[in-house]
Amino acid sequence: MLVALAANLVIAVAKAIGGLAAGSPALLSEAAHSVADSLNEVFLLAALRRSRRPADRRHPFGYGKERFFWSLLAAVGIFVMGGCFSFFQGFEALTSQTEEKLSGYVAGLIVLGVALLAEGGSLLRALYQVRRQGGMGSGLRDPALRTVVAEDGTAVLGVTLAIVGMALHMVTGQAVWEASASLAIGALLVYVAFRLGRDARDQLIGEAADPEASGRICALLRAQPEIDTVEALFTMKTGLDTALVAARVDLVPGLDSERVEEVAVRIKRSIASMVPEADEIFLDVTDRPAGEAVESPAATGERGGA
Repeated sequence: MLVALAANLVIAVAKAIGGLAAGSPALLSEAAHSVADSLNEVFLLAALRRSRRPADRRHPFGYGKERFFWSLLAAVGIFVMGGCFSFFQGFEALTSQTEEKLSGYVAGLIVLGVALLAEGGSLLRALYQVRRQGGMGSGLRDPALRTVVAEDGTAVLGVTLAIVGMALHMVTGQAVWEASASLAIGALLVYVAFRLGRDARDQLIGEAADPEASGRICALLRAQPEIDTVEALFTMKTGLDTALVAARVDLVPGLDSERVEEVAVRIKRSIASMVPEADEIFLDVTDRPAGEAVESPAATGERGGA
């Protein structure tokens, strides 16, 4: 990721110099895009580092949600620094009455061509990483990797739009083509920021675990001969690969407290074995005839698999 950060900074500087020299709104929009990407790389580095800290007294469920917080900041950065600046450049190009100078556009197109190759290579590396982590389904669960893929894909498309806009401006002499490219880049960045921000928000406010994992846990509970009914099952992601599981179950009649304890421990270990991400498991078990809730060791907050 440090290599990607350095590459984004170099590309941003090259785009900015080329954009100022040519007076190209599309190239300046792409410079702002690269600056936003560079800032986001810093956010993602912070996310990776801080989310790995172990649980402590103030944060007993760990710091896994740090990834979601920094991904949200990255989405805000894309929106403000990339999207809003691109809209500004596009509207200014449409309303500007200054004389156009296209002498620096050839150099600007060369800069964009080099940027396209660099961004394309970065996108291919990110997609390869996604494939190594299980493909588009499970690989993109990581908000940091998802943000990198979104950034690189947007960068490739944004550079392509800038090249097309600048080329049509040169051929036709109409600034509207380049202004339209800047507006399109802005719309693209705003859309990506919205999607990334929405995903990060869902995970920050307590998104449930994958429906498949919840279904397997529920099926396991219902298959236990000692459980009469499963009253409620709650799950919540506490990090990239961790989740909290809480279940309220009614037991069949006639179980003594020792048997209830054995059943609760066995069920907890079964859930932890079947769903490895369930590292916090709580069971609220009730012996229906007695009408008294019996708190098992599994409801004391111990780690899954204990």
